[in-house]
This record gives sequence, structure tokens and C-alpha cells, in this order.
Amino acid sequence: MEVKTDTKEKFHVITVPGSVLSADRAANMAVLFETITASPVKNVILNLKEVSEIDEPAGEILVKTQQKFYDQHASFVICEMQKKVEEFLDKLKLLELMNCTPSESEAWDIVQMEEIERELLDDSTI
Repeated sequence: MEVKTDTKEKFHVITVPGSVLSADRAANMAVLFETITASPVKNVILNLKEVSEIDEPAGEILVKTQQKFYDQHASFVICEMQKKVEEFLDKLKLLELMNCTPSESEAWDIVQMEEIERELLDDSTI
């Protein structure tokens, strides 16, 4: 699966090329995401700025993937979703289950805040 990956100190920014995110492409990305959760930098920002069409199974895979990240104490934030994709996922009641931001910089902020929360929670259990 061809994606653009930009690794920062605390997260990876994955940009999906092309206008369609199908179930097959989302499933292939889920495999990539599993390898990321095993790496030292576990958090992912998924940039969907180029995606103008998504199918229902792909949306469901993104929701399940996000949950897997949070179950493993890592962040998964989707950003720059086109209005058409957002409306489609909202109609399916999937959007409300996703951690989404309008911009990549806001997604960075969420990941960093969640990292701080996790660190504080880890410190409070000592």
C-alpha cells in the first residue's frame, strides 16, 4: 500500500494518496498500523486531505483501528477530511466515533495532549 509517511518525535503522519479509500485499501493500511503500534513511536495522524470518497467498510475499519490504538495506549487522529467524506461518515453514524480534526496541526495538538494525559496517568499509578 502506497502512503506518504512523515515521522515526528511522538507520531507518524500518514497521508493517503488518491481520491478513493476502499475497504481493501483500509484493510491494507490496518496492517501497516499494526506494525506502527509495535514501534517506539506508536501514535498516528491519518491525513485524508486527498480522499474524496470512502466506502462504509473502510469507515468501519478506521473506527476499529482507532479503538485498537487507544486500547494499546496510543493515539489515532484523522485530519483534513473532505466535507463529502465527513457527511457520508456522519450519515452512517461513524463520524461520531472518530477522533477527527479539521487541520493537521490540531491533530498534532491532540496527540501531544493525549501523550501528556497518559504520562500523568502512569505517574499517578505509582
